[in-house]
Amino acid sequence: MECTIDWGGPSGMMFVATSGSGHVAVMDGAVDGGGHDLALRPMEMVLAGTGGCTAYDVVLILKRGRHAVTGCSVKLEADRAETDPKVFTRIHFAFTVTGHKLPRAAVERAVQLSHEKYCSASAMLAKTAELTFSVDVVEAGAPEAASASTNPN
Repeated sequence: MECTIDWGGPSGMMFVATSGSGHVAVMDGAVDGGGHDLALRPMEMVLAGTGGCTAYDVVLILKRGRHAVTGCSVKLEADRAETDPKVFTRIHFAFTVTGHKLPRAAVERAVQLSHEKYCSASAMLAKTAELTFSVDVVEAGAPEAASASTNPN
């Protein structure tokens, strides 16, 4: 795997990442740090990548289990250290998974498997951050979710 990061130039703090597969992502800094606030900050990109990694796993695990999953979102809320390097110290993953007759146990197991076995990003972040999880399972077409919190740590 490879990635190239190119600085946008002296008028700001925008960076363009080009992956080995040819895809592009843009990052920028806050105005008070010399950026123009036009894109995700690099650490927001790390958090977003972790959310994408684990949501991908959850959907794939449920599909492989022949569950009728129709939607998956995960909201991540994180705290960072106050001194440099400002690593993540706490991350909460709030999953909302929608489908037809999804067994709560299957969804919770998919989340657990992602974080304990498959998601490389959360495995790395677990070295510095306390990771916690909650799961809402929503019946497709139903307005309300049944909630439960899980913490595989």
